Amino acid sequence: MDLLGGGLVAAGLMAVAAVVIGYSKTALGGLAVVSVAIFASVLPARQSTGAILAVLVVGDLVAVAHYRRDADWSLIRRLLPAVLPGLVLGSLFLGVVDDTTLRRSIGGILLVLVLLQLWVKRRSDGGGSDVHERRPVAWAAGTGVGFATMTANAAGAVMTLYLSASGIDKRRFVGTNAWFFLIVNLVKVPFSVGLGLLHPADVGRAALLAPLVLVGGLLGYATVRRIGQGTFDVAVLVASAVAAAALLV
Repeated sequence: MDLLGGGLVAAGLMAVAAVVIGYSKTALGGLAVVSVAIFASVLPARQSTGAILAVLVVGDLVAVAHYRRDADWSLIRRLLPAVLPGLVLGSLFLGVVDDTTLRRSIGGILLVLVLLQLWVKRRSDGGGSDVHERRPVAWAAGTGVGFATMTANAAGAVMTLYLSASGIDKRRFVGTNAWFFLIVNLVKVPFSVGLGLLHPADVGRAALLAPLVLVGGLLGYATVRRIGQGTFDVAVLVASAVAAAALLV
């Protein structure tokens, strides 16, 4: 069986997507949606959902290996309870909305969130904001993450915007993101298997792409070490905007 499928062009695109996933997991989380779009262009939409999930888990493991001591567990605990309802809603929604409408809807929501985050930063004159600490905001973000990750594997940008609002430093930002999505994506596995989206072939494909995910992870790790906090803050918002654009196309 050709696990990469579709010939050399498809294999090359998946290789690029694997590198981007590794980079996004150790640097700019929102960029993972670019890989989601690549997989959806190579494989049938439903099939691509399970295929990309297996590769994302590999990326999560790479990221946790680099940032295992840098997570802000108070933020993770604040968000996790609301993720499960989002996963359930996403599973139900998958049955009634077509793929194109779903992707574009999530892309539009992400774009609005990016603009809202820019507005908040402008109003606060660069200072911190406690909006992320409010329980309704945390529940909305957690549910949004669960819904977006179940329906379009697009939760990276949602989480990026929530962490950006929290004002944490770049290492804690990436470490929190890494641990959070390792937990969330592992929880998604039984949902995806139950929906017939994840198959043994997807695991085999992820294993083949794992070295490229690692290469991307090392590049992302080097990027975070070299750039300043201000540049990182701008970059994560740009990555979220790119993610929104990838879903809107």
